[in-house]
Amino acid sequence: MKKQFSIVLLALFVSTGQIMAQTAKHVILVTIDGFRPDFYLDSEWQTPNLREMMKDGAYARGVNSVFPSMTYPSHTTIVTGVQPAKHGIFYNNIFTADAAPQKPYWQDSSIHVPTIWKAAKSKGMTVASLYWPVSANAPVDYNIPDIGSLGDGVREQYSLPQGFYAEVKKEVFGGVDKIDHGKNQNIAKIAAHIIKKSKPELMTIHVFSVDGASHAVGRNGTRVQDAVADADAAVGIIIDALKAAGIWESTVLLIGGDHGFYDVNKVISPNVWLKEAGLINDLKTGDWKAQFNTVGGSAYLYLKDPSDKSTAKKVKALLKAQPDSVQQYYRMVSRKQLDKGGYNPNVAFALTAENDGSFSAANTGDALKPGKGGAHGHFPDTKNIRTGLVAHGPGIRKGAVIEEMNLSDITPIIVKLLGIPFPKVEGKIPAGLLE
Repeated sequence: MKKQFSIVLLALFVSTGQIMAQTAKHVILVTIDGFRPDFYLDSEWQTPNLREMMKDGAYARGVNSVFPSMTYPSHTTIVTGVQPAKHGIFYNNIFTADAAPQKPYWQDSSIHVPTIWKAAKSKGMTVASLYWPVSANAPVDYNIPDIGSLGDGVREQYSLPQGFYAEVKKEVFGGVDKIDHGKNQNIAKIAAHIIKKSKPELMTIHVFSVDGASHAVGRNGTRVQDAVADADAAVGIIIDALKAAGIWESTVLLIGGDHGFYDVNKVISPNVWLKEAGLINDLKTGDWKAQFNTVGGSAYLYLKDPSDKSTAKKVKALLKAQPDSVQQYYRMVSRKQLDKGGYNPNVAFALTAENDGSFSAANTGDALKPGKGGAHGHFPDTKNIRTGLVAHGPGIRKGAVIEEMNLSDITPIIVKLLGIPFPKVEGKIPAGLLE
């Protein structure tokens, strides 16, 4: 009976096109937080390793993010192949209705659907993950998870195998007390250590200093240039490690990202209007009817009573009543648009920032203030918020150029390259990318 069930299950995967012959022995996926296509398309950026990969591989001119175009929901889509409405990670941090501090999504158990980690591990592959969002307790062999604001002690506690974090501090960094993970090359050195030690068939790596630099100064500037160069150098370290381990020719190296960036010149606080209208009185005591959860370039309207259509209409009227000089900094994203995109099912509607605007959660003070730096989170239908992808290795069609693809397409690419069974996903392999 068990054998018969296995045959039926295998037939199901074959019929859905989710199992195929393996074309690569190893897949290494590196995401550069805040990665933009211009980093490899424009010569002003110092990215020699990415450009070398492009010459002998393939690349995308633009990769659409999710909504909000934030790190955690984006990275979860990358490893599941589905949109946030299905995988359940709606923001970086979990929304709290009572103004309590928001804690990050960080446990793998928060993801509602299968991941490529589990699929590869189930096939007996060695799997590793470094600083990946929502990955604590993920079914992998090596893991240093991204745990947001929870602290380095939690990161060490949830690293795998037990004692691995201490091993890395000693063997990779010469006995330091704390790893400086703000440097992309340091994360790459950990990856190189794992590659030398175990040659994992699947590895997901997240580096993030480009994001920090872009938040601080916007899309351009010396700090962003330096962070991008550091990310490219990190790619070089990983390439060298693959060559030293003798697996470069059998490895597909994917360099992707999660979102692009916008400059910020104005900050909008829509909750100010809700408080002035009596829709927010005291969040801590639950005395409110509507509130926006603001996340960078996006804001989501939560209703205390989700069926309260009257309050939703009042909020829309408030937004439409603002002068054009204010309305130019946002546009509404309808519930219908959210449903179509596969986004947060728990809100009445959302806002996305425009004209270099960004949102604040404040409900007092001026509703419109000057802003600075950079932001993301915007609805993924504009060029600046797109991320990128460069691919190199066996099975990748040399010279292929993908005009546009989605983050959800990365899972089926990896599934096909490694030949692992996986349920049907929302993403699809971009035409012409694979041989």
